[in-house]
Amino acid sequence: MTQVKKGDTVKVHYTGKLTDGTVFDSSEGKEPLEFKVGDGKLIRGFDEGVVGMQVDENKTININAGEAYGDVREDLIIDVPKSQLPPDLKPEVGMELVSQQPDGQQIVVTVKELKPEAIVIDANHKLAGKDLVFDVKLVEIS
Repeated sequence: MTQVKKGDTVKVHYTGKLTDGTVFDSSEGKEPLEFKVGDGKLIRGFDEGVVGMQVDENKTININAGEAYGDVREDLIIDVPKSQLPPDLKPEVGMELVSQQPDGQQIVVTVKELKPEAIVIDANHKLAGKDLVFDVKLVEIS
C-alpha cells in the first residue's frame, strides 16, 4: 500500500485541539485540507506527521509548541501609545487588530491590556506557546 512521502500532494481531514481537548480548528463539514508534503506551508509538526500514512488511516499527531507556532516571544508584546491609534477606535482586551508593517505586510495583533495612555498588543500567533494535538484521517495521496 502506498505511503505518504515528502513531495506528495495529500488531502486530509483533521481536528486540531489543545492538550486540554479544546478544539481550535477542524475540517469537519468542509472539504479536506490539500497540501504538498514538505513545501513548508503548514506547521512543521503537522507536515512531518503525515509522512508514512496510508489512505483511510487515522492518526493522532502530538506537536510541541516549538514544532507548531513557536514559543511566546516577549519582544512581540509591546505598548502602543493611544495617540498612534485611529481616533474612532475603542480598544478592548481580546480585540484583534490588523497592523501594517513598514514592508506593507499586515499582521493580526491582539489587545492584551489597556493602560491610561497606551494599549498593550501581542503580535504572537494565538497558538504560540501551546502544544497541539491533531486527529488526522488521510483521504488521498496524489
